[in-house]
Amino acid sequence: MATLKLGPLVEDRPVKITIELPAAVHRDLLAYAVAHAAETGQPQARPEKLIAPMLTRFMATDRGFAKARRRSEGDQ
Repeated sequence: MATLKLGPLVEDRPVKITIELPAAVHRDLLAYAVAHAAETGQPQARPEKLIAPMLTRFMATDRGFAKARRRSEGDQ
């Protein structure tokens, strides 16, 4: 099995937001939750619990975002 980019989930104090997702994305989140549970040995997470760690991982590995962030922090 391929290694997933998302590691074990860490509990943190949440901030509540509401979003709408296309049905296909929701189905993919459900499938990802199954794969994530199998790989990490953690109980299957609710799909909404996967979104924040996925966004965190995405932003942490986006070179363009990191460059833009460094540039904007330098302007302050």
